[in-house]
Amino acid sequence: MNGNQLGADIVFHLGPLAITDTVATTWGIMLLVVALAAWLSRRLTDEPARWQVAMEGIVIAIETAIAEVLPQGSGAVRRVLPFVATLWLFVLLANLVGLIPGLHAPTRDLSATDALAVLVFAATHWFGIRAKGWHAYLRHYVEPSAILLPFHIISELTRTLALAIRLFGNMMSLEMAALLLLLIAGFLVPVPLLMLHVVEAVVQAYIFGILALIYLAGALEVPESETAIPKESS
Repeated sequence: MNGNQLGADIVFHLGPLAITDTVATTWGIMLLVVALAAWLSRRLTDEPARWQVAMEGIVIAIETAIAEVLPQGSGAVRRVLPFVATLWLFVLLANLVGLIPGLHAPTRDLSATDALAVLVFAATHWFGIRAKGWHAYLRHYVEPSAILLPFHIISELTRTLALAIRLFGNMMSLEMAALLLLLIAGFLVPVPLLMLHVVEAVVQAYIFGILALIYLAGALEVPESETAIPKESS
């Protein structure tokens, strides 16, 4: 590795492909999440232990948060729950992994946050098309006038870019601040610095997930014509 502490360092090569520490750490997080999910699912019982109650409480809390954001009548809470919960968990772990000596948070790399933002972009349209169908979903881009189509496209692209840059900027600045403090004060302030990192990592993961959820809610919004109460015939 080179001495770039805030950039992506090359760890090894797979043929012509250079695997950076961002990619390697991301793979490690994904394997950890998959292994943990498989291990926990095999230990579920009808008489839950404390850890199972805690896990079920977390899932219920996420489900409740999703239900509060998604539009009433969309009926998509259970459909988007696996995606949103996994996104929240991954971003949180990716933010916190920077606390491990020798590792850096993948989310301090713009390429990683770009990938996450593109994933949210694709999922938003995927769930919207599944819920409404191609014709009904794409029609809202030309309503109330087709002249608004370029503005809708620009809005989709800019909010995706903003989603990536927001997470990248916050995590990059956090690691830079931590590095500067350690250089200036040495290890005299490890506990406050650690707590700051944990709080900021949790907050940024929450914000990223909520913004993704808001975009999903916009795609799943039910038109008023479909939710209006039909008038009784005279």
